[in-house]
Amino acid sequence: MSHDFNDDEPARRRFLKHTLTLLPAVTLLGSTSFLRSNTASAAPPGSPGAGTDVHVPLYFNADEWQFLLAACDRLIPSDSNGPGAIAEGVPEFIDRQMETLYGHGGIWYLKGPALSAPAEMGFQSLLAPRDIYRVGIAALNAHCQRQFSGRRFHEIDPALQETLLSQLEKDELELGSCSATMFFQQLLQNTREGWLSDPIHGGNRTMASWKLIGFPGARADFTDWASRPNVAYPQGPVNIAGRRS
Repeated sequence: MSHDFNDDEPARRRFLKHTLTLLPAVTLLGSTSFLRSNTASAAPPGSPGAGTDVHVPLYFNADEWQFLLAACDRLIPSDSNGPGAIAEGVPEFIDRQMETLYGHGGIWYLKGPALSAPAEMGFQSLLAPRDIYRVGIAALNAHCQRQFSGRRFHEIDPALQETLLSQLEKDELELGSCSATMFFQQLLQNTREGWLSDPIHGGNRTMASWKLIGFPGARADFTDWASRPNVAYPQGPVNIAGRRS
């Protein structure tokens, strides 16, 4: 699926149009099998959307964390529809996932050989998700430093960041052992998941995405509304911990 970052359609509306209708409810609620203990959330002071709380990355180093903040902010910026990825703790969600069985690649066979195969054959790389980020971010920052007078991804203008993200999606950049498309899809998928997850996993801190799409969350009973298409659910969402929006 192609995403043109330079068109005139609002970023949030474009993101929702291309992704939210494709995701099942299990993605919105998240998977408790991958849960780690709660940590403080939000971005470091001085970064996009930074709040009063600080999340100390569990996996990402300083440069990687700054990339993640900048990239997530480009994929889902805060706008008139509500808070975006940074305000909703998406980078924290991704960071926490990298220290789970999923992040370590424990749900795949990664001993090779890795062969070129169509998408329907499943994941083919020997890189675990955390390795895709480590290799991809380092290669992209090196590219930026060559092209933009020593500046890394998070240090260049947002318009240039969007151009680079578009080039990644179209596989127009060379990132060595990690293909540009694989790196972009990993980032995009995890950003979607973090923005739509239950807050217990670190993202969707205020359930803003659920409110935006009318998802009731973990409410005990809303089956009577399943037979009312195109009618807005009248009550706000509830998360797994029982907090009401």
